[in-house]
Amino acid sequence: MNRKQFISRLGTLGAAIVAVPLATGYAASTATSSSSSPKKIRAGIIGCGSVSGVYLPHLAKCRYADVVSLCDIKPERAERRAREFNVKNHYPNIDAMLAGVPFDLLVNLTDMQAHGQLNRRALEAGKHVWSEKPMANTYDEGRELLDFAIRRGVRLWGAPAVVESPQFSFMAKQIDEGKLGRIAAAHAHYGHQGPHWSAFFYEKDGGSLPDLGVYNISTLTGLFGPVKSLVAMTNTVTPERKIDDRGVIRVEAEDNAMIIMAHEKNSVLSHIQCGFNYFDPYGHAGTGQERPTVSIVGSEGNMHLIGYDWMPFGVDIATVANERTQRFATDSQGFKWEEGASAVCECLATGKEPKINAEHALHVLEIIEATRRSQAEGRRIQLKSTFNF
Repeated sequence: MNRKQFISRLGTLGAAIVAVPLATGYAASTATSSSSSPKKIRAGIIGCGSVSGVYLPHLAKCRYADVVSLCDIKPERAERRAREFNVKNHYPNIDAMLAGVPFDLLVNLTDMQAHGQLNRRALEAGKHVWSEKPMANTYDEGRELLDFAIRRGVRLWGAPAVVESPQFSFMAKQIDEGKLGRIAAAHAHYGHQGPHWSAFFYEKDGGSLPDLGVYNISTLTGLFGPVKSLVAMTNTVTPERKIDDRGVIRVEAEDNAMIIMAHEKNSVLSHIQCGFNYFDPYGHAGTGQERPTVSIVGSEGNMHLIGYDWMPFGVDIATVANERTQRFATDSQGFKWEEGASAVCECLATGKEPKINAEHALHVLEIIEATRRSQAEGRRIQLKSTFNF
């Protein structure tokens, strides 16, 4: 179902603006137990670096998931995670992994430059895929992967999972019900001082757009629908970076970006900015963040997401009818940014579709590519992809 259909099923919540009582799929599945054992999806994780340390505990709590194998090109990392999370099988490369213990879903947590080729290998082997962002390095590659998955009869999903949060659903409901009047514009930002634990963030096909901007792009397109055109500027603020295991490297990808997007419907203009040169006293994790990172303005009200869209804390709203700003949707209801793999395990096990949509992720990928093209060519870029909104 699309976003609007999902929101319409939430029903009327009263005359006042109230928080949407949405329990995300993974939260519902882990909060309750059943006397009957549910179907479990056998998951294999490739990429055992820092992100796996967040995904693995989450999957361990998901009643629809069973992590059966781990893989990393640094075998000691896969072995260490296997001991830590009691996973019996670990492999040094994807060939060995695909030839090893059978699994249903590949969870791809590797460097972003490797996502496309590894996702293809898994799809060719008949595996479903949950890929951290982005699902590929170009729109054409992503389009080919998704079309291949459809022909092969397997599923492909791409992070992020920001549309699964109760705060996102709350914002979408206010927009759909016209609480803000006619929407004019929206702004979102996300940045920090840049990772130091790996060079891939700064290498070709890395950058702040697929690592950071992808969240805000997913949120704004999730709220306002596909983008028909954009104009953007990017640059490199810090030309050299010191990386823990590499020393000083030259930065090849953008570490600073701004995009203005024209959405297909309702004349909404939205803007995002992201970068690896942003000081934030709350740090990369954003714990305790009280400032808005997503703001929406309309003819009859304004609305602000408090905290990052991947770790939201609430939504502030002021309207013509009630000019005093009020905060709603303060309960995360168990939402975690890493829940995507758990959500798709539930989907594969039960048929319950997540709000995460592969065509949406593909559209976000085209926006990232179009942003770089706009900078290179100095002009407005028309987009060709869309998704069910």
